[in-house]
Amino acid sequence: MKRDFRERVLYRLERKYGGKIHTQLVHKNMRELFVAVLLSPQCTDKQINRVTPWLFKRYKSFKDYADSDIEELQHYLSGVNYYKTKAKNLKKASAMIIANFGGMIPNTLEELMTLPGVGRKVGNVVLNEGYGIDEGIAVDTHCAVVARRLGLSKHRDPSKIEVDLLIKFPKRDWGKISNLFIELGRDTCKARNKECERCVLKSMCPSSEARK
Repeated sequence: MKRDFRERVLYRLERKYGGKIHTQLVHKNMRELFVAVLLSPQCTDKQINRVTPWLFKRYKSFKDYADSDIEELQHYLSGVNYYKTKAKNLKKASAMIIANFGGMIPNTLEELMTLPGVGRKVGNVVLNEGYGIDEGIAVDTHCAVVARRLGLSKHRDPSKIEVDLLIKFPKRDWGKISNLFIELGRDTCKARNKECERCVLKSMCPSSEARK
């Protein structure tokens, strides 16, 4: 795939969605970011943003999460998918952050992935949004669909899609690719019903049904 195609894709997406290249998860600090991202898999940002205001008001430190009553924590998380598992992960991860990292959220993907519930996607979002560090690209469902439709990957496994994107784009672009692809996926390139006629990439996307 030619380099100029990839550059034009990002150029058009930035012109269209440039103001939305950061996560839509509402947070005020690193701890809130970590918690919100940890809860986000298999959920929409809106789901998480409905739950976190009450959660953040109740639990104000990693020690609060680590010392929490698991049933009470589950109650606060009951509005998100897989809330029981996520409550256990949050409680244990908080204890590990205190014990292993002095209460500070790790700033490497390798260290982040030692925490329960943290895979490459969660780790990449925390690093990019919280520290401005790009060790990889967070691949969620939207990002995966867009990558395949643009011909940037043939895989369905998020880790393999990430590798393809890392190879095809320079590191300076890694931090914005995920959010730009996510915005396109939410807007027009939906998994079930794509709306090619409205898409900013309709004239160049190999999967477009509205190419002219």
